[in-house]
Amino acid sequence: MNFLWTPSSHFNLANLFTFVNITAGLMATYFITQNNFILAIALAWVGGAFDIFDGKIARKYKLSNEFGVQLDSFADFLSFVLVPVFLIFQATYATQLEGGFLIVASIISIYYVISGLRRLIHFNLNTDAGEVDKYFTGVPTPLGAILLWLVYLSNAYELLPATFIMGLMLIIGWSLNSKIKVKHP
Repeated sequence: MNFLWTPSSHFNLANLFTFVNITAGLMATYFITQNNFILAIALAWVGGAFDIFDGKIARKYKLSNEFGVQLDSFADFLSFVLVPVFLIFQATYATQLEGGFLIVASIISIYYVISGLRRLIHFNLNTDAGEVDKYFTGVPTPLGAILLWLVYLSNAYELLPATFIMGLMLIIGWSLNSKIKVKHP
């Protein structure tokens, strides 16, 4: 079991937590395709919890390595970019929009995915394993996902129409690569 505590192991404890995040994201995606949005959201939050702990474990036990940085970004892309966009598209846009509005919603969704991917790639290129800055530049993808969940809930509880959701998704997508400073927890 030494591999759990070896920084160079692809299966160290921190990376195992990241694999659980990936698993939760994949399962959430499946349940979105089945229109089981409650279970999908629960799994996305499970993935988020494991994302918090993988970083804490990596730093505490000095398990950070380049593989883990890349793996964590892949997990973030799945759980915090693709899953919330897919949920909003399936639960909101596909059921409430048609014609030109659905095309615009598709373009905005693609924009958000590209923005999230760009942010994660930029982060990976500009960070070293084990280093943590005091501030993020731009909204981190987990915070972007939380904002999208709130946007989704505002529509699910009929507080905002789908057309407003498109505008909010566009703004949150922009904020991922903005100059906004966000304190690192």
